[in-house]
Amino acid sequence: MGGESRPLSFNTKGEESMFPIRDTIRSKSFPPVNLVLIAANTLVFLYQSSLGEQGFIRIIETYGLVPAQFSISNPFEIFTIFSSMFMHGGWFHLISNMWTLYIFGDNVEDRMGSGRYLIFYLLAGGVAAATHIFFTPDLQQPTVGASGAVAGVLGAYFLLFPRSRVVTFIPVFFFPWFVQIPAFIYLGIWFFSQVANGLMIGQAMSGIAWWAHIGGFVTGLVLVRAFARPERLDVAFHQGENWPG
Repeated sequence: MGGESRPLSFNTKGEESMFPIRDTIRSKSFPPVNLVLIAANTLVFLYQSSLGEQGFIRIIETYGLVPAQFSISNPFEIFTIFSSMFMHGGWFHLISNMWTLYIFGDNVEDRMGSGRYLIFYLLAGGVAAATHIFFTPDLQQPTVGASGAVAGVLGAYFLLFPRSRVVTFIPVFFFPWFVQIPAFIYLGIWFFSQVANGLMIGQAMSGIAWWAHIGGFVTGLVLVRAFARPERLDVAFHQGENWPG
């Protein structure tokens, strides 16, 4: 849900100093919903881009979530919670969200099952949007992006696969450095960076919906046990299969 909130300047999600390349856990089943979500976000962005610059701005202004205009009694404003989840403000914004979803989402879908995973994803995005509205109620700029829902997936992954490792690209001066970081450390650093930025920088100065990310991640932590299939929950939490050799 978060990530991009200023359609006129198209500030992208640029707070990451660590970029995930892949994780060390392979999904045991084909992830149709995760791939459909990636395809849907990509197709919507391609449609946005086909409208030209002014059309691009207008569609974001129309279907993006505007906290200052939001009213629970207005069905269209409720719809923008979900329409904004499938729109992005630029190529990097789209690619960073979809790549993250590609890396982590297949494993979470494997544990939840496709139907539960879809509901979980949309619910995490919805709560992320509500968190964004709560912390920035006077914001007039439309907010777009899948980041809040993706953050929910990260929260679920944090608890389901703490022993996984994330192959991470870290730029050290001008030299690429690739390192395997335990998932609970990688995602823990990511979460606390969102909290720190939300408290110190804020929405208005950065154009990034930090609190949507935080709300989505916490939703993932809270709901993962309810959505993970019982026969797969013990495997995820208790067996040692997630510790790479």
